[in-house]
Amino acid sequence: MSVDIGASKQKSEPNVVPLCDILLVLLIIFMVITPVLQKGIDVKLPETQSAEEGGGDTSARGIVLTMESDRTVKINQDPVDMNLLESTLRDLYQTRTDKTIFIRADETLNYQDVLHIIDIAKGAGIEVLGVIPERYKSGI
Repeated sequence: MSVDIGASKQKSEPNVVPLCDILLVLLIIFMVITPVLQKGIDVKLPETQSAEEGGGDTSARGIVLTMESDRTVKINQDPVDMNLLESTLRDLYQTRTDKTIFIRADETLNYQDVLHIIDIAKGAGIEVLGVIPERYKSGI
């Protein structure tokens, strides 16, 4: 004869409330941190213009600062002394409303030299700086 001494019929269910609390806290943390982590440089891409639209020659208006492989600097093919570059740019852009310059450098130059030119241009009060991405070789 067997005797059943009150076998328990308990059902074990997982408690999901603490799990939901943890997930909500993690969600809030990620929502707060995500905008802080977004870093970068604002890039303004050029707009294309077809010849039929009558945009004219934009190179006549733009100023191109070129750095050759021997570290000489030219503004629209006119040589400029490196020591006088900032004052020359400041004088050139003093009366202009469009403070945009395009920088082109020889492909053999160090990035540090190009950044130095960019710093000088920004110090001269130039607001918009465009880098010409085409490969450039001095003397060609």
